[in-house]
Amino acid sequence: QVQLVESGGGLIQSGGSLRLSCAAPGDSFEDYVVGWFRRAPGKEREGVSCISQRGEHNYYTDAVKGRFTVFRDNSKNLVWLQMDKLKPEDTAVYYCASYIDAAPSPSLSILEDEYEYWGAGTQVTVSS
Repeated sequence: QVQLVESGGGLIQSGGSLRLSCAAPGDSFEDYVVGWFRRAPGKEREGVSCISQRGEHNYYTDAVKGRFTVFRDNSKNLVWLQMDKLKPEDTAVYYCASYIDAAPSPSLSILEDEYEYWGAGTQVTVSS
């Protein structure tokens, strides 16, 4: 069982920045594809970004392109989501999730059904 732990959420003013962290203690972190998802009040959970096992590829949903950056350090078992120019519509609970793909080629998916392991989420609130 993979336990993911998010941190770094909080209350921030519009235009500000936050950096979320996702920690996954254990071995073989280099085989994990990691995604960031969010659920805004009254809305369905949506995929925000994801990064392949060794960081070769990444994906961003249109709403955050140019503002969010996902990166990872496999030596530390950490993935980060740097969120800049935050907007009130970014307010949500943010979740990191992962699935394991040990193939040598990079894997990338923003489909929730692909993800086996989920963190408990961290609240991000952006005030106007």
